[in-house]
Amino acid sequence: MVLDQYQTVGKEAVNWNTTENPEYVSPRDFNGHGTHVAATAAGSFVSDASYLALGRGTARGGAPRARIAMYKACWHLASIGTATCSSADMLKAIDEAIHDGVDVLSISTSFPIPLFPEVDARDAMAVGAFHAVAKGIPVVCSGGNAGPVSQTVTNTAPWIITVAATTQDRSFPTLITLGNNITIVGQALYQGPDMDFTGLVYPEGPGASNETFSGVCEDLAKNPARIIKEKIVLCFTKSTDYGTVIQAASDVFNLDGYGVIVARNPGYQLNPCDGFPCLAVDYELGTDILFYIRSTRSPVAKIQPTRTLVGLPVATKVATFSSRGPSSISPAILKPDIAAPGVNILAATSPNDTFYDRGFAMKSGTSMSTPVVAGIVALLKSLHPHWSPAAIRSAIVTTAWRTDPSGEPIFADGSNRKLADPFDYGGGVVNSEKAAKPGLVYDMGVNDYVLYLCSVGYTDSSITRLVRKKTVCANPNPSVLDLNLPSITIPNLAKEVTITRTVTNVGPVGSVYKAVIEAPMGVNVTVTPRTLVFNAKNRKLSFKVRVITNHRVNTGYYFGSLTWTDSVHNVAIPVSVRTQILQRYYDEN
Repeated sequence: MVLDQYQTVGKEAVNWNTTENPEYVSPRDFNGHGTHVAATAAGSFVSDASYLALGRGTARGGAPRARIAMYKACWHLASIGTATCSSADMLKAIDEAIHDGVDVLSISTSFPIPLFPEVDARDAMAVGAFHAVAKGIPVVCSGGNAGPVSQTVTNTAPWIITVAATTQDRSFPTLITLGNNITIVGQALYQGPDMDFTGLVYPEGPGASNETFSGVCEDLAKNPARIIKEKIVLCFTKSTDYGTVIQAASDVFNLDGYGVIVARNPGYQLNPCDGFPCLAVDYELGTDILFYIRSTRSPVAKIQPTRTLVGLPVATKVATFSSRGPSSISPAILKPDIAAPGVNILAATSPNDTFYDRGFAMKSGTSMSTPVVAGIVALLKSLHPHWSPAAIRSAIVTTAWRTDPSGEPIFADGSNRKLADPFDYGGGVVNSEKAAKPGLVYDMGVNDYVLYLCSVGYTDSSITRLVRKKTVCANPNPSVLDLNLPSITIPNLAKEVTITRTVTNVGPVGSVYKAVIEAPMGVNVTVTPRTLVFNAKNRKLSFKVRVITNHRVNTGYYFGSLTWTDSVHNVAIPVSVRTQILQRYYDEN
C-alpha cells in the first residue's frame, strides 16, 4: 500500500460509502489489506485454514496471544482499486496509538520515491515514528514494492525497522505435461479439474489477410479467435506483475481458449483466474515449451491441478518486488534492516476482497513481511520489556539468517538473479529464536537520533520542531558514520575513515567477545580492540573500526561483515563500502 505524500486531506476529501466509492465510514476494514496484516502479526489460531484448498494447516499470527488495536488511516478508493492514505490521517493514527499505550506499531504503507526529509511533516511516517520511538514504542514499516531497482527502499529513517520481503519454504507447483512426455513445473493457484491433452499454441508470425500473430501476453487479445480457440496458449511478458497473468487469462478465455502459460521473470505473486488455468513459468521453461511447439506439427499439453509443496527443495529468495537499498535520502543508513516472508502469505481478509475464500486470502508484498517482524518484536517486547526499540532492532539484525535454513546462500531475484546482499535484505532473514538471546546489542536513544539529524545537516529549528524541545547542533557536527547502528555503511570512502560503535552486553555477565572480520573486496578493515571483556561494571564497551580502500577509481558497493563472537553468540553486522575518489559523481558509462 502506498501513502500519497501530496494528499493533505483525509477521509473527508471523498464522498465515501457510495456506489462510486464503497467503503465503511468506520474503523472497519473494507478491502482486506488491514485485516490481512493484523492477522499476520497477531491473529488467533484457526485450524484447517486454506486458500482454494491450498496451503492447508493451522493459521496464526506471529504473536497470537497479543491484543490488536487497529487504527484506520487509509481509505479504499474504487477509482484506483486500492487504498489512499493521507499524511494527516497517518499522523493522527500514530498519535492515537501512542496515547493508547500500544507496545508495537506495525505500518504496512510506504512513500514513493523521491523521499521527503525525515523532519518534514509530509513524511508522516518518519515524524510519527520518531514520536513513538521516543516513547519506547518500536515502529516496523514496509520497505516498499518497487524492486528490484536499487535506491527504491522507503521508510528509511534510522529509528524505523524497515522490512524487505522473501519467499518462504512453500510453493504451489502445477504440472504441465507436453506431448513429448516432458513435464514442466509451473506455479499457479489452479483448482482443476484435470485437463487432458489439448492443443498448444504460441501465436507468432504473419497470417492470412495481413494478419500478424503475437505471442506477447499484452497483445493476446489482438490475435484472431481461430488461432486460440480451444487451445492452451503460451505467451511471454517482461512484466513481473501478476495482473499481466490475469489479463492474459481473461483475453484467452474471451477468445474461447482453454488455458494460458505465461513466461516471465519471477514476480512471486499468485492469484486464481476464476477457475481458468493460468500458470507462470520463467523464460527458460517458457523457451523449452516454445521449442517443443516449433518442433512438432500438432503440439499438445495437459495441465494438472495445483499442489502444495512445503520444505525442501524450495529455497529462500528475496522477492523481485521487494524494494532495494541503498537509501536515496541517507545512504549511510543501511536500509532495509531485515527481511521476512512476504510471498503468498495466507491470512484473514475482508469479504470485499477480490480474492476472498472462506475468510482467507493469499497476498504478497512488503506489507505482508512487515507484520511478520512486528509479531516477533511483540514477543521480544514481552521477553525484554525494558529493551529500547533500537536494542530490539539490533537483536533482530545481528542474529538474522544470511543463508537459507538448509545452509544454501540466499539469492535475490529480479532482472538478473544474484546472491543477496545487505541492500536486498539488510542483516538477513529474521531468526526469531536467536533474536531472543542476541548476546550483545547496539543500543540508541533519542539523543543519538538528534546527533544523526545534526550530522546530515538538518537545521536547529527543524530538529527542534521534531523533538519538541530546543536543540542546537554542535560545531563541528558529528559524523553520520558514528550513529550506533547494527551495520556499517560507508557510501563515499575516498581513502580511509575511522568510526565508532558501542555494544551493550545482554548475555552472561563475564562474557568475552572476539572480533571476526570479513572485509569487503579491496578494502582493509581493522577493529580496535579485537577483544571485548565484559563484567558487572562494564556492560557497555566501545570499539573503533578503521576502514581503508585500496581502490583507485569510483566503485560500486562491496560487502563484508563484522562479527563479535563468544563461541555461543555470533553478533554479526553487515559492512558495505563504496569507494568515491570523485565525490558526488553520477556514472552512466
